[in-house]
Amino acid sequence: MVSTASTTSAPTRPSMRWRVVDIVVASVLGVAGGLVFFLWNLVYSPLTAPIEAALPGLQALLYAVWLFPAVLVGLVVRKPGAALYGELVASSVSALLGGVWGWTAISWGLVQGLGAEIVFAVLLYRAWGLVPAILAGIGAGVGMAIMDLTFYYAGARPEFMAVYAVSAMVSGAVIAGVGSWLIVRALARTGALSRFAAGREHAARRSTSAA
Repeated sequence: MVSTASTTSAPTRPSMRWRVVDIVVASVLGVAGGLVFFLWNLVYSPLTAPIEAALPGLQALLYAVWLFPAVLVGLVVRKPGAALYGELVASSVSALLGGVWGWTAISWGLVQGLGAEIVFAVLLYRAWGLVPAILAGIGAGVGMAIMDLTFYYAGARPEFMAVYAVSAMVSGAVIAGVGSWLIVRALARTGALSRFAAGREHAARRSTSAA
């Protein structure tokens, strides 16, 4: 006979089913990401031009602005498909607003979102700290590098491709990874994530420190 104590103390696996609030918040964050994409499309070229002039391929150090919704939505919702959904919504909104890349942006969103999604899946959707965020950002960066080097720079020299790929991954780690992790922490402090594990974890840390 199993005792009541042993039954109640057993850890419970977080539900992988999406709630209505998950869909709503993931959609809101994805739309916000799409607005950022649209604005970034207007200003990125003059900002990255000096970096590209210094070393061709290095401009990808700033390109992870196009990656952060995948990591951000993944960290907040913490359900299978969240990273992919966030990036697809963002790229779709960018396309709908008349972004410079048109509807091809959705293809990039698909691959970049999958890059982050695969990392969270490998971690069994159980790890959501800074290191998983960085790894997911790198995964999204790999997706971006694959798409860009295949369709935009197919005839580029190998050294350019190497610099571009490494820069994309570093950018993904810092901007999409660390950046999204910091955004989640900031949102949790406001109480906006009280219905999510990230918000409850923040509240628990505050209670512990207060005690």
